[in-house]
Amino acid sequence: MQDAINKAAALIEAHEYIRRFEGKTVVIKVGGSIMDDPATLSSLIHDVCFMDAVGMHPVVVHGGGKSINEAMKKAGLDAQFVQGRRYTDERTLAIAEHVLVNEVNKAITDEITRLEHKAMPLHSLGSCVVFGKRLFLDGQGEAKGRKIDIGMVGEVESVNAAMVKALLEAEFIPVIAPIARDAAGGKLNINADTVAGFVAAAIKAEKLILVSDTPGIRTSADADSYASHLTRAQIDDLSKAGVIDGGMLPKVEAAIRALEAGVGKVHVIDGRIPHSAMLEIYTRQGIGTELVL
Repeated sequence: MQDAINKAAALIEAHEYIRRFEGKTVVIKVGGSIMDDPATLSSLIHDVCFMDAVGMHPVVVHGGGKSINEAMKKAGLDAQFVQGRRYTDERTLAIAEHVLVNEVNKAITDEITRLEHKAMPLHSLGSCVVFGKRLFLDGQGEAKGRKIDIGMVGEVESVNAAMVKALLEAEFIPVIAPIARDAAGGKLNINADTVAGFVAAAIKAEKLILVSDTPGIRTSADADSYASHLTRAQIDDLSKAGVIDGGMLPKVEAAIRALEAGVGKVHVIDGRIPHSAMLEIYTRQGIGTELVL
């Protein structure tokens, strides 16, 4: 009986947020090690479908997890990094595209369909909504003042927001892979956090949720110093102090881009926690780190 009462109480608490976010758009970026755990990924997709069922409009942007590295290894290729970014030649791009589109994107859309919701894959081998240009890094040390070519890696120039919005109005859940097209029709590999930030900004989403394998954003080197709430000024201070670095940098850059474009809030949450997206949106306490201007 107590379990049933607890479930009823949870539904009552969720009711407030269901009404508040009805008709609102949320972009969910899926990445980290949860991409490599079918059960964890399935739990997250259940959350996405629940949002769809109660009147929210979810958009999914995904990365590739470890699958790209494993596919490269099988092909006899070693990953090469320049300033923390993967150098991408034609063969590497072909492998990344195959994994992202034919494996990861398909798995997510198939799971949404299995749960009896409508999914629409958006990627470079079909309908592409992300467009970009080659990214060149600024040289460091002896190379300072020069631009460094890291291959077919891109930065976002535009998003076809009209197509994404049209799909949402038709009650589809768009599922976007982070391979962009350039002006000449070529393809570019782009960081998935970056793509999610641009998508959220372009469609003026209510929220951007960055789901990964971290409990949030730290405020110091202390392993338990995760913040529940950060402002733009605090994010800048933590970045300057070197507390925010590595793989967290693209996330906060995406968050700032989205917030400055009018997105209400950005959340960095741990996808390893069952139904983490639901806990963030539909409970008072929430989880992870909430970012605001």
